[in-house]
Amino acid sequence: QLENPDARIALEEKSHLPLLSEYADGLVGLQTGDDPMFLSVFWEYKEINKNIWEYLQATPDIFKEHAGQSWLVRWEKGKGLLLSLSTARPTQGLKALGKSGIAIHRMGQLFPYYYSKERFHQNVATIIPHNSIHLLAIWCFCSSPKYNELVRQIDQKLNVTNATLVKVPFDLEHWTKIADEKYPNGLPKPYSNDPTQWIFHGHPCGSVIWDEEKKWTVSASSRIDETVLQVAVARLLGYHWPAESDPEMELSEEAREWVTKCDELQKFIDEDGIVCIPAVRGELKSDDRLENLLSAAFKDEWSNSKKAQLLASAGHAGKTMETWLRDKFFIQHCKLFKHRPFIWQIWDGLNDGFSALVNYHKLDAKLLETLIYLYLGDWISFQKHNIDNGVDGAREKLMAAEQLKKKLELILEGEAPYDIFVRWKPIEKQPIGWNPDLNDGVRLNIRPFMSVTDVGKKGAGVLRDKPNIKWGKDRGKDVESAPWYHLFKGDRINDHHLSLAEKKIAMGNKETRECSEN
Repeated sequence: QLENPDARIALEEKSHLPLLSEYADGLVGLQTGDDPMFLSVFWEYKEINKNIWEYLQATPDIFKEHAGQSWLVRWEKGKGLLLSLSTARPTQGLKALGKSGIAIHRMGQLFPYYYSKERFHQNVATIIPHNSIHLLAIWCFCSSPKYNELVRQIDQKLNVTNATLVKVPFDLEHWTKIADEKYPNGLPKPYSNDPTQWIFHGHPCGSVIWDEEKKWTVSASSRIDETVLQVAVARLLGYHWPAESDPEMELSEEAREWVTKCDELQKFIDEDGIVCIPAVRGELKSDDRLENLLSAAFKDEWSNSKKAQLLASAGHAGKTMETWLRDKFFIQHCKLFKHRPFIWQIWDGLNDGFSALVNYHKLDAKLLETLIYLYLGDWISFQKHNIDNGVDGAREKLMAAEQLKKKLELILEGEAPYDIFVRWKPIEKQPIGWNPDLNDGVRLNIRPFMSVTDVGKKGAGVLRDKPNIKWGKDRGKDVESAPWYHLFKGDRINDHHLSLAEKKIAMGNKETRECSEN
């Protein structure tokens, strides 16, 4: 028993095979000490600023081979706060960076998935072969039921350590033969039809799958799953995926072909990132614009039948594209994108009233003014005209729209309690008015839109639905150098408000200090 790995008591007869650790390292990922501050999902940004963010692979939401590739870490070229915090362990897993390997979900079910060669989270373990020629054999071993069985013989804990994952007997010759049969052309290059992965090709209906006969990836028939409409709306509002702007990203040839085909859809992009569901300012109806984009994506396959299939996949069978956009899109958008929505639906609370989809990445003060005074203003003028002409319901729509206008003006001004508060920034760096820093994340920047008086769902403010977002106390304690350490006694409080006067005084004091120092 003393000769077992870590001298663990085992009821099974000891194997005479070498341990996997002779062929590979089991490594654990980095620990930030403050995930809400240092981690983000990639779709919170129009483009990823590599001076601030780097890709980070985390645990999979669903058990697929190319999973966990949704996240970013605030690395700041290795010169930021993360590397100086005593509560963080940022260098864990650095040995794996840039190398081929296998990621292991080690909580509960031991699930292997492809390691992206990027930084990875502490809840993930990677198995990195000493020699790359053994990768296929190790992958086949780790993805077999036998591997899970062998690990659980020596460790039954819910959370298996990274070291334990390579302390199991490994028959290299046997698994090499398996690998030669299963992957005669090698492991496929990265591909995904999941829009929550940064390797997603970005095409609304594009599909790449593994072909068991060819033992390689191929382009498949057009997708009609529930994500198709979500991707199409995102493209209409001007979003594109990281794979589209990174020619060096490792992708399968088929995925790269779909990236190229996305260029054909550029002409359908809305210029300012605002698409109103009721037609205003002479623009086409939102559902017509979306269908034009889908028609170009599906090409000869597009038909009313195809549209019906897509609506059915989105849980809206037998209804129209317009009602899906108005009533279902934002709810499903929040769910798909981990309640960090990047397309916001702002409305006045009436089912037939004003409602607009807005690209959050473009929503600066100027665009918010455009939404208030041009789009919403045009709708208000139209309702006044309808009142003069005796149109039923116009007065109710006018009142709802004018109330929405007042709420949006409160957000634009940004007086407490409709302000943005970022707990890791000192008061002189807090946003004044609606002037968000996208690097602070959707969770903090969306608060003013959810803080104004509700027009519909409780707690949603002027949004069509309420994302599952909370601004209470984050886990852990801040270090003493944190800006709000003494006020919050070390607690990581997000739900705090600052008046415009407080911010302006602090900013003025900072400018005075800088002038005196110069």
